[in-house]
Amino acid sequence: MEIEDWRRKIDELDEQLVALISKRAEAAKAIGLAKRDKQLPVYEPKREQDVFTHVKSINPGPLDDLELLHIYERLMDVMRTLQRRDI
Repeated sequence: MEIEDWRRKIDELDEQLVALISKRAEAAKAIGLAKRDKQLPVYEPKREQDVFTHVKSINPGPLDDLELLHIYERLMDVMRTLQRRDI
């Protein structure tokens, strides 16, 4: 494939990623509301570690686990911010 073909492929993948991140955000928002109702903290370090362990266990590469965790750390941070907005 040529560079332009790869770029079109990346654009298609980005569209899928945005849709999935939006769905994840909706789920995080619903969890945030449930946490508020049950007076639970937004930040749950154990749950975040569970997520990190899970994504590392399904990581096929080519990103190494540390690179993938950097992405997920930021993703989790944004989701916590979303939850806090609703409290």
